[in-house]
Amino acid sequence: DRVVQGRMARAADLMTKFPEVMRAFTQARINAAHVRVIQDAGARLDNDTVRAEFESLAVEACAGETPHRAKRIVDRVAERLAPRSLTDRHRDAQADRRVWREDLGDGQKALGVIHPAAIIDGIYDRLTQQARAVAVANAQAAKDEAGSSEVDGLGDANDHRTMDQLRADLCADTLLTGVASGHDTAAGLLGAIHARVEITVPVLTLLTADATEVTGTADGSADAADGSGSPAATAGTMFGVRTEQPGELAGGQPIDTDTARTLAGGATAWERVLTHPVTGAILAVDRYRPNADLRRLLHARDSRCRFPTCGLPPRTQDLDHTIDAAYGGATEEGNLGGLCRRHHVLKHQTAWKVTQRGAGVLEWTSPTGATYTDKPPAPVTFTVEDPDPPPGSDIGPAPF
Repeated sequence: DRVVQGRMARAADLMTKFPEVMRAFTQARINAAHVRVIQDAGARLDNDTVRAEFESLAVEACAGETPHRAKRIVDRVAERLAPRSLTDRHRDAQADRRVWREDLGDGQKALGVIHPAAIIDGIYDRLTQQARAVAVANAQAAKDEAGSSEVDGLGDANDHRTMDQLRADLCADTLLTGVASGHDTAAGLLGAIHARVEITVPVLTLLTADATEVTGTADGSADAADGSGSPAATAGTMFGVRTEQPGELAGGQPIDTDTARTLAGGATAWERVLTHPVTGAILAVDRYRPNADLRRLLHARDSRCRFPTCGLPPRTQDLDHTIDAAYGGATEEGNLGGLCRRHHVLKHQTAWKVTQRGAGVLEWTSPTGATYTDKPPAPVTFTVEDPDPPPGSDIGPAPF
């Protein structure tokens, strides 16, 4: 009865607060999963006018897109219209950070941690790097009958632990001893591995007049982007839109601006990602090391795998030639696309075909002949629907 009661309450909320979403659902423009994404993201909006604007933008974002991919855009729209910024809500939520344990049976327990998203991502990434180093050394040792390895004292030919098991053991080792002493080499190989947290920060969030949008990593690199004509950045709002937009972790999860600024401020290398001031489309990427320009441009443009419905982040991608280089395909933006390893293999080993349609748009054709269009995801941007300031104000017109 409580399940039914919950569904009825959710349906009543949908009918009364999200009529446009309900209409789109009944017209089969979006499905039930899209509805849940929109309803969950819009729960924080209590103003009818604001919620109506959110509905219109969210339905448009969901139409023709998978719920997983649309969620990133829907959450971004809801955040822009929310009465309280993510930074304010994050500060309140930080009061609830904690560690807990729970019984699982069979002599097992689970350890849980609530902390900022960037910290949790950094912990998981470092454990993954360490686990991969151990797994590679084990594989190398297994190839040598004597059990030696190129990695000093780290490889074990009889160690058959999975990546999940290695991450769990390394986590326990580090928490109990301070370092992964039970797994590390004499040279401290694992201890030298640092976490990587990739973020994107909008220009106005940095509150610097001549700054540009920044994408950074916690291990010392950062990207920057500017597509708004470099207006003077001030706290608060501009033309009715909150200027201090949250940053985004690789993959689309928003993070508070304090954390984003801290990570960006510690970066030692900078890149500029030039975006369109209205659509947010990637136009170009500048970098101090020109030989990496094309790779950085494609990682900025293709912030997820470009196969329909896949959402794996850039670090998992192969840069694939749409027309194989062996058949004369050029190594240029118009002939490259980021694909995860699974879909890279799928493209080459099955009857799936892909065609570049310009501006980063890929058209996929399935073995049955059906076509699917995949557009590059828009990055986090600051856009203004009406660039002209209110009449009588002393604010100059927008420079675009």
